[in-house]
Amino acid sequence: MASILRFRKLCYVEPCSSLKFQPFETPKIENRDEGGVGSKIENLLEKKQRKNKNKKQHRGWSLPATLTGFPVPESPGTRLKAEGLTPLHPVVLVPGIVTGGLELWEGRPCAEGLFRKRLWGGGFTEIFKRPLCWLEHLSLHNETGLDPPGIRVRAVPGLVAADYFAPGYFVWAVLIENLAKIGYEGKNMHMAAYDWRLSFQNTEIRDQALTRLKSKIELMYVTNGHKKVVVVPHSMGVIYFLHFMKWVESPPPMGGGGGPSWCAKHIKAIMNIGPAFLGVPKAVSNIFSAEGKDVAYIRAMDPGVLDSEILRLQTLEHVMRASRTWDSIVSLLPKGGDAIWGNLDWSPEDGHSCDLAKKGYLQTSGDNNFNNCDENRVFQEKEPVKYGRIISFGKETSQISSPQLPRHDFKDLLHKDSATNFTSSCGEVWTEYDELSRESIRKITENKAYTAQTLFDLLRFVAPKMMQRAEAHFSHGIADNLEDPKYAHYKYWSNPLETKLPVAPDMEIYSLYGVGIPTERSYVYKMSPSDKCKSIPFRIDGSADGEEGSCLKNGVYFVDGDDSVPVLSAGLMCAKGWRGRTRFNPSGIATYIREYRHKPPASLLEGRGIESGAHVDIMGNVALIEDVLRVSAGATGVHIGGDRIYSDIMRMSERINLQL
Repeated sequence: MASILRFRKLCYVEPCSSLKFQPFETPKIENRDEGGVGSKIENLLEKKQRKNKNKKQHRGWSLPATLTGFPVPESPGTRLKAEGLTPLHPVVLVPGIVTGGLELWEGRPCAEGLFRKRLWGGGFTEIFKRPLCWLEHLSLHNETGLDPPGIRVRAVPGLVAADYFAPGYFVWAVLIENLAKIGYEGKNMHMAAYDWRLSFQNTEIRDQALTRLKSKIELMYVTNGHKKVVVVPHSMGVIYFLHFMKWVESPPPMGGGGGPSWCAKHIKAIMNIGPAFLGVPKAVSNIFSAEGKDVAYIRAMDPGVLDSEILRLQTLEHVMRASRTWDSIVSLLPKGGDAIWGNLDWSPEDGHSCDLAKKGYLQTSGDNNFNNCDENRVFQEKEPVKYGRIISFGKETSQISSPQLPRHDFKDLLHKDSATNFTSSCGEVWTEYDELSRESIRKITENKAYTAQTLFDLLRFVAPKMMQRAEAHFSHGIADNLEDPKYAHYKYWSNPLETKLPVAPDMEIYSLYGVGIPTERSYVYKMSPSDKCKSIPFRIDGSADGEEGSCLKNGVYFVDGDDSVPVLSAGLMCAKGWRGRTRFNPSGIATYIREYRHKPPASLLEGRGIESGAHVDIMGNVALIEDVLRVSAGATGVHIGGDRIYSDIMRMSERINLQL
């Protein structure tokens, strides 16, 4: 598997190169190897390694830096240790979705021999050996969102849970190593691993994950001289920890019973990396059609590769069948509705330019510690992209004015349709689309465009079991009155727009994320050409492209972000929602935005890049690592330079009417 990842890194062509966000960025797509090629490659490599095991020339592939002409840069940990930096505050790392390892504790007969072997995160050899068995064991119960009968898959514990996603593909490993260089070790550094498939409250109900995290933080606080902890969550781990903070201070049985001062006593700072505070549009396409930009690009290059009638792969259908049992995906749907993400005619990104050379991202500067938010920046887009239409059926629908759109009451149409009894003729139901009539599917396309508000009605119709189950655990609105007792329920705790931060005036909250990479914002869809059973009836229209310099490529509209999370989601809370004393931040916790301009690796010696702003690769960004190390060693946001902003997040926040 590692060899496949490395080969893809060298050879894959960037699908969004015409967008000019950066000279080159390797997209992260899942490897699909249905013909056993991956296993053959692994076998060949294993034979070659055994053959050359004792040969001197096989002890490393890289030449000494002095011979290549590329000096190996000194790691931040080594440099800061030389400056005298030592550990002060214990550090807790919180992984995000899909990056944490999962291992088998109980399984069906097809999983014989896999006890305590990794099913997720690792070599992934079981995908090639027994793919359907593998998917069955990664799926949760479709009614409860917990374990299916006879199957127990659990999070891998410890730092190894998420140091590497696959051999040679780091996630937390580089940051862990640099923390170790200044003196951190197991007694003052902890990985808060959890089963990322579950809803956040279910991680407590099934595994007591929140209770164990509370106990671990309290232990680290006491055994490290009563020093508060620095928490470093990544991606979905950001809102998981937001849920934890409300849980730990809430009374039992729903909460952890720590009391209203627990966070103020135990937490120094929360350094959120690649934060998906307000969700990500790609979660919508994942639930709706099990797609994203990478699948759309593959279809644009070879329309039949994922729909082969000969091989009958139906890869996406299998992926959808499993992923729609993971409630955590619903936590990543856009939060705040049209007020945050825009409506049919308006969005905060109006006027956004897709040429970052014009936005200043490609400028060089010897000083990174300054606020580069250019208030006089001129937007370049001639015709504003209607980003608020997260799903549009047809390219024209994504562009025309709203009065030209059809006026249908979608709720009424779906209510009438649900009243009719439809019996699927497909036999076994693979996905919930097998339970929809063709008339229902046609009505979905007739409504043409869906915003952050109306897409929830759409998803409740096409994925009713998933949405009914998951919406008991998650909410996506904006609170009118945070004093309303209903917000004491756990379904609101991971939404920063429906919950209050703890009363902890000395705490600091950081939003650390990359900018300068095209990031999915909205989609152009079409009906699938296939009318066969057990197929997904909708797909991203990979043929929909804009003009030169347009933000539309292969059916996807792009904005600025880190390849996964748009700037809007990552930065708005620290730019506006929590900035100063607000109803969401009653004690005025200090907030800081630290943006990192994406710079692709200059050579193969840099691996995935030491200045990358990509969602996962940023974990190896030397500037981000230095920020984390300095704060862990006692620095404050003021000490490391305060805000550092390159994007339009401040301008976007001014356009959003959010009651503070």
